Amino acid sequence: MSNNWENFLLNENKTIKDALSIINKETVRMAFIVNRKSELVGSVTDGDIRRGLLKGLDVSCKISAIMNKSPKFVSDKISRKTVSSIMQREHINCIPVIKNKRIVSVFVKNQFCENKLDNPVFLMAGGFGKRLHPLTFDCPKPMLKIGDTPILQIIIERFIDDGFNKFYISTHYMSEVFEKYFGNGEKWGIDIQFIEETEPLGTAGALGLLKKDDVKLPIVVMNGDILTGIDFRKLLNFHLQESGSATMCTSEYEYEIPYGVVNSMDMHVESIIEKPKHKVNINSGIYVLDPEVVKKVRKNTPLDMPTLLRKELASGNSINTFPILDYWIDIGRKEDYEKAQTKSRSQVIPMVRR
Repeated sequence: MSNNWENFLLNENKTIKDALSIINKETVRMAFIVNRKSELVGSVTDGDIRRGLLKGLDVSCKISAIMNKSPKFVSDKISRKTVSSIMQREHINCIPVIKNKRIVSVFVKNQFCENKLDNPVFLMAGGFGKRLHPLTFDCPKPMLKIGDTPILQIIIERFIDDGFNKFYISTHYMSEVFEKYFGNGEKWGIDIQFIEETEPLGTAGALGLLKKDDVKLPIVVMNGDILTGIDFRKLLNFHLQESGSATMCTSEYEYEIPYGVVNSMDMHVESIIEKPKHKVNINSGIYVLDPEVVKKVRKNTPLDMPTLLRKELASGNSINTFPILDYWIDIGRKEDYEKAQTKSRSQVIPMVRR
């Protein structure tokens, strides 16, 4: 049982933002909702929050708007062995213990003892990084350093933290730099295979160079110039639980119109909004693809990821969205790199779980 299980509790009158604070702080990534009598009335996961935000809810909304009103729980008389079996079967990391309708404790699965994942990771590192010239004249963009550590190493170590151990890295520009630095991955206790593009194949085309028989499980695909605190295990579990051939991670982007926006009707001004701000969800460059999707990519044929996913939609397959609630930055421009560079590694990757 958890010694700090009360940290997982949240009053039903609190907001989505309050729940997000608990979920980001606690390793179980879950909050249990209670009323003023401390009775269990609901539960909330980061998946519930993502779905609520996608529906247009604001973080200031009450948590009752998105909580699961039929949460799983166990009696205080149940054995630990039975609880462990339930958690394994239901694929859950924690479950509250109830006595007289009130939470008296919480059983927590030890996440750090979970088995390593067999799902492969495909990192795309073949770009020229032209927008970062002159920095990339003699160094490929994913090998630029944040502090003393290359961006790609930070990415790989984040995946290792979440249990992944099999990696493919697609290269083209200065491919020898990657192979010399990472080798076969033995230094990190992982397996690394390099996929070299003789010609640039786009953000999805390199997948066609994989041996089709090697792709038997959903594969996580990610651009090699992204820094994020996302929980990749949670992302994979989300994909496995949802019905869809692919999952695309999205990040919220806010932009400001630098003028006053005029709303009118029948030639009459109804309102004037000065420099309004708008929020949209953008493609974050992180995906999970089913094996069948990967096998559709033709060898040595240029293809970008949006085109591949549009073809999936046109075929009648569904694509999941996984909003990133953690830190995310795309090192595509000099200002992005400078922004990341001014911070220490611990600040750039604040969500690493050891």
